[in-house]
Amino acid sequence: MDRIAKDLKHIFLKANSKLLNEDLELFLCHVSERTLCGALKQHLDYYIAKTRFCGYHTDVEYNRNINGRIKTCCIEDEKDGLQTITINCDLIVHSRGHIIEQDNLIAIEMEKSNRSKKEKDADKKRLKALTKNSFDDIWSFDGTSLPEHVCRYKLGVYYEINYRKHTILLEYYYHGNKQYADTIAL
Repeated sequence: MDRIAKDLKHIFLKANSKLLNEDLELFLCHVSERTLCGALKQHLDYYIAKTRFCGYHTDVEYNRNINGRIKTCCIEDEKDGLQTITINCDLIVHSRGHIIEQDNLIAIEMEKSNRSKKEKDADKKRLKALTKNSFDDIWSFDGTSLPEHVCRYKLGVYYEINYRKHTILLEYYYHGNKQYADTIAL
């Protein structure tokens, strides 16, 4: 991972630690992923504001680009080939199109462990696609506009909550690949 991705991972881990320390009751009540994302958003905002990334925003289920165009990415599927899908990540950190040279910082997909394997795999595929430098190995950045499909997130995080085991599985994605995974206790 490059320096930016490492810094973002550090910010994410601090925010997640604060979430677990201050909002553990949300996990104990088994609230929805959307509620947990909202709580994590507050903690990410707190730490991001104290860094060089202070011009970025944390949004829950954000799905639009500049001018209201729906965000899409391209995913390579073994069976169906290249597919364009709409993006509706659980939580993202981005500039909302204002810092074009690096609009996207963190994409987070959160799931509960009782979800289907198909849903979990779809989230992981999306994180791989979003963290690639481009969907077709050609980066169309011209310095003034965003590319047609979303990519170049510096860090992807797959966040799976297992209430039965009282654990959270964290998988980190960088440059289109899973880098490593970690399991933490609730």
